[in-house]
Amino acid sequence: MPDRARLPELGLRPGEPVRFRRGTRWHEGRLVGIEADGSLQVSDRKGAARSLPLACIEVRREGPRGAAVWRSVPAVISQPEQLDLW
Repeated sequence: MPDRARLPELGLRPGEPVRFRRGTRWHEGRLVGIEADGSLQVSDRKGAARSLPLACIEVRREGPRGAAVWRSVPAVISQPEQLDLW
């Protein structure tokens, strides 16, 4: 059973859109939680659950000019989170 409560500690949110590479193509899905072995569980578009290593997943974040960009999970985890003012 994936642990959803530990995702905010890593700067991630359950249900967040992610993408992962299988072969040469990117596939989109939603983040579910953290597995016991430390991998992330992702639900793909068909609803299948996949456990993938952190380095194989990218999350959608706001870029420096406000546009959506894909960033690798290890880069998101190592970056300090900017808190909202209000």
